[in-house]
Amino acid sequence: MTFTVIVQPSGRTFSADRDEPILAAAIRQGVGLPYGCKDGACGSCKCRLLEGRVIHGAHQSKALSAEEEENGWVLTCQAAPQTDVVLEARTVPGAGEFPVRKMPSRVASIVKPAPDVAILSMQLPANDPLRYHAGQYIEFILRDGARRSYSMANAPHTQGDKPFIELHVRHLPGGKFTDHVFGAMKEKEILRMEGPFGSFFLREDTEKPMILLASGTGLAPIKAIIEQLQFKGSQRKAVLYWGCRSKTDLYLHDWAMEATKTLPHLSYIPVLSEPKPEDAWTGRTGLVHHAVMHDHPNLLQHQVYACGAPIMVESAQRDFIARCGLPDDEFYADSFTSEADKHGG
Repeated sequence: MTFTVIVQPSGRTFSADRDEPILAAAIRQGVGLPYGCKDGACGSCKCRLLEGRVIHGAHQSKALSAEEEENGWVLTCQAAPQTDVVLEARTVPGAGEFPVRKMPSRVASIVKPAPDVAILSMQLPANDPLRYHAGQYIEFILRDGARRSYSMANAPHTQGDKPFIELHVRHLPGGKFTDHVFGAMKEKEILRMEGPFGSFFLREDTEKPMILLASGTGLAPIKAIIEQLQFKGSQRKAVLYWGCRSKTDLYLHDWAMEATKTLPHLSYIPVLSEPKPEDAWTGRTGLVHHAVMHDHPNLLQHQVYACGAPIMVESAQRDFIARCGLPDDEFYADSFTSEADKHGG
C-alpha cells in the first residue's frame, strides 16, 4: 500500500510505502529533506507531523524524546506512514539534486597522518566522477550488509580525469570496519559504496560570514567546503575552529595553515582540550565551541557549519543559539555518530 506525503510549507509531494521510512522515500524520489545519520541517532531529520499517522522504528531518546513524540514530532528516518501524511519541514534545496548511486571503489592509497587516523583515497570507475555537494557523505556497504558512513574530504571539482574521493577514518578499536582499515586493508582492495547522502553542505545563496567548526575527523567535510570556497574564489569571511585532544591529533595542521594563504578571508584557530607537556602548546585550549563563543559573543549575522563528535555538535548548537543569538536555521551540522552512538552504548 502506498501513501502520499505532503511537505509544508513548500508543498512538495511524494509517495511512500506503508513500511518505508519517509526519509528513504524522499531520498529515492530526489526530495530534499533535512537529515544526517539515517539511523535514529542524531535528530537532524526531526520535524512536525501535521496530519496522519506514522509508526516509529527504533531510535534514541536524545534524537526524539517520548514527550516530543507525544507533541507531534517525528524522525523521518524512522517514521513509516500508516495513512497519508502532512509534515512541516524545511526543504533543503540541492539535497536531492544528485542521484544516489551504488558503485565499486578501489583503495588507491592509505596514509596515516596520525596514529589513529587514516586518509583513504578511493578510486572511482574511470570517467565516472561522483556528483555531490561539498559536505555530503557516502556509505560503504560491507559484506554482511552493514553500512559505514564517511564524508568526502575533497570538493567535487578536485576529482579531475581520474575520479576519486578522499575519506578520513578514525580508528575505533573493536570497530568492524576501522579495525580492518588499520589492519588488513591493502591498496587495490575493492569496496562497494553508495551515495551521495546528507543535507550538510555549503549554502551558497548568502554572503554571511561563516564559523567552520570541527572536532577530530569532523574536519573531513569542512575541508571539502573550504576547497569549494577556494574553487569559487569566495569573498565570504570564514573562521575554521578545529578542536582536538593533543597536537598529534591535528593531522592536517599544515594543510589548514596553507589554506589561509590561498583563501585570504579564511582564518584558522586550532584548539586543544588535553595538550601534552611535550606538545609545548602555546595556542588555545579548552572546549572548541567555547573558543568560538569567546571570539564571537554575537552570532546573529553568522552561519555555522559544525561537524564532529555528537557531544560537541549538540553543545555548540544549544549554546550558540541560546547565548550568542545564532538563528536556529543557520546552524548546519553533521554529527559523526559511531556504531556505539547509534545503539546507545
